[in-house]
Amino acid sequence: MRACIPILINKTLLRIINGLRSPLRDFFAISWFLLLFLSAPLTSAVDNDIKLPILGDSSSGIISKQQEYQLGRTWLKVFRSRVQEFDDPLMQNYFENLIYNLATYSELEDPSIELVIVNNPSMNAFAVPGGVVGIHTGIFAFAENEDQMVSVLAHELAHLSQRHFARGVEAQRNSSTLSLAGLLAGLVLAATVGGDAGMAAMAATQAMTIDNQLRYSRSNEREADRFGLRTMEKSGRDPGAVGDMFETMLKRLRYVGDRAPEFLLTHPVTEKRVADARGRTMGGSMRHYPDHTDYYLLQARGLVAMAKNPKDSIKRFNAKLLANTQQKDAALYGLVLSHLEMGDPEAARLVMAPLLRNDPDHQVYNYTDIEIDIADKRYAEALSKLAFLIARNPSNYPLLSLQAEALWLDHQYEQAGLALTQLARSRKQDPMVWYRLAEVRGLAGNISGVHQARAEYFILVGAFGLAREQLGLAERLVSADFKRSSIVKQRLRDVVGMEEKAKRL
Repeated sequence: MRACIPILINKTLLRIINGLRSPLRDFFAISWFLLLFLSAPLTSAVDNDIKLPILGDSSSGIISKQQEYQLGRTWLKVFRSRVQEFDDPLMQNYFENLIYNLATYSELEDPSIELVIVNNPSMNAFAVPGGVVGIHTGIFAFAENEDQMVSVLAHELAHLSQRHFARGVEAQRNSSTLSLAGLLAGLVLAATVGGDAGMAAMAATQAMTIDNQLRYSRSNEREADRFGLRTMEKSGRDPGAVGDMFETMLKRLRYVGDRAPEFLLTHPVTEKRVADARGRTMGGSMRHYPDHTDYYLLQARGLVAMAKNPKDSIKRFNAKLLANTQQKDAALYGLVLSHLEMGDPEAARLVMAPLLRNDPDHQVYNYTDIEIDIADKRYAEALSKLAFLIARNPSNYPLLSLQAEALWLDHQYEQAGLALTQLARSRKQDPMVWYRLAEVRGLAGNISGVHQARAEYFILVGAFGLAREQLGLAERLVSADFKRSSIVKQRLRDVVGMEEKAKRL
């Protein structure tokens, strides 16, 4: 009887897919093919590779950590092929440092996390097996301080450290891969078409699982709450922020009627859950937790990025200043960014000047001061400031990225290519670095380099066929150079290996 379940689900899903309008129909078809791709060989792979489970880890007999990692990276490639990531090196660097620091205090064996940021106003965060964490910029509209936002991230890291996906595979072998593909469908739709459609997709797909649950069981959620709270305490964060964040989300829910934030739909919050979070922190000390002021600057950056009209942002931050906000510098910084979005670098420079004068070494202010120079086409001035700052911090990702942009816009294509090549060495898994590098190499006339950079980009979005095609073109162009030709041929073999490994998942 169990063998009939996938067939029935297949027919049901196909009827649903055929009844949808484009682009939803196209996306669900792609997600369903991904589901089949991920699920079909899972049993045979497990039978061949795993013989002895690790004592104390009930999931080890079903899916290994290496399989979990490969599954997550395959998921990430497909996600990136459908969703445009938020291309903001300053914010990427902020979240990467924040999550890495948090992960070192968590139960994760490997604190390195692959981070995806989506510029979307919905409140959402998600974790995918294998160390993938996603964040919507909409989190800035809900979290009132950094510790509240960290409470969400700590919860997601707990799902990863406790391997809730792998444990779910053991509990319901036939439906867990369906849940992962449904998660992909829902998250892509939430990030592109809209939150309602995305959450409906997640709920519809999850409804087909055996026990009719959302992403994680209630016991998983309680466990993630507990381990997330422990991570908060060990990292010196305010554990009370967990309950504060829950209450903030529920408060927002009262104002928007029946439409809950996406995070609440995949992580249901009840009054009991809020009370539990409060109860676990009541016995703690009354210590003072520092306020993280950089958060408010990045919050302003996120709010400006999400705004549909920069004029609305100017009104927002002016209103904060008139209300004598405690975060005056963040409101002024928001005005700077809003003027930049309006295409008025001179107005941005006027507001920026006192902030930079009061704190001349602040990384965020220095970065945005150079953004203003670039917007005002003062490339020589921007590059001079960047040279000074990079000499003090040679591996700074946001600064190197900004330097490449200034060189590119100043038509110094070869130098821009060198800067991006340096970035590509340290950020091999960043598709946007490879995308920019391909563009710059093309402008510099490095055609073989264009094909190689494009191949790396296609690898990261799971387009292995296109990657092989680009490497084939590069190989023909460098055939007379033994060393370069050998490098390209080896990379081509690597891609074939990646493709075969993905098929065996």
